[in-house]
Amino acid sequence: MTEQWASLFSGGKDSSWALYRALEDGLNVTRLVTVHPGEDSYMYHVPATDLAALAAESIGIDLLEVDPGDLGAAAATDAGAQGDAELEPLEAALRELAEREGLSGVTAGAVESEFQTSRIEAMCERLGIDLFAPLWQRDPVALGEAMIDAGFEILIVQVAAGGLDESWLGRRLDADTLDDLVALEASHGVHPLGEGGEFETLVTDGPHMDRPIELWWEPVWEGTRGHVRITDARLGPGER
Repeated sequence: MTEQWASLFSGGKDSSWALYRALEDGLNVTRLVTVHPGEDSYMYHVPATDLAALAAESIGIDLLEVDPGDLGAAAATDAGAQGDAELEPLEAALRELAEREGLSGVTAGAVESEFQTSRIEAMCERLGIDLFAPLWQRDPVALGEAMIDAGFEILIVQVAAGGLDESWLGRRLDADTLDDLVALEASHGVHPLGEGGEFETLVTDGPHMDRPIELWWEPVWEGTRGHVRITDARLGPGER
């Protein structure tokens, strides 16, 4: 029986890179799995997950959407208990998928977060499936360079850290941006890939996608943090 993999997928750069690497390595990814966590989360990428369906259409892999509603992260007082609770709807969805169609493993895009990765590893053990985490503990600057060199078009859609002002909203993550992030790591402690939640991204095009995602958006700035409010999104022309 052919192995079937699911890719934990938010549409951001890290989960997209994990998916891309899995496909490059010949893993048979038959499902993308997106959790819509509401306004805040300890475990999941939050912004623009509603665009995962467009990305999945461009990639050509079926999407499984998990919508648990508000996870209550903003009011949580115990991070560990909150992380465990947030994982439950994802685990239930993967268990059902495994029972219905079979599942060999999942891909995940964690770089340095032990909080997230340890929980995903434990979930995989409970489900009896493998974990493919090609970004785990890799050098973040080298990862960023690899994404850019591969042709990923990456848009910064949310910022929440010192040194990242309104001008960063909607900025493309290219070589110059990565250089600026490395400088901000030295001056402000910003992680070059935003692993600490300093910024969030959306992949609008890449070698794994047949058509780019075209966006219309406006900035929303809240004094020390902000995000882009997407007013329209569609797939652009052209199939590779």
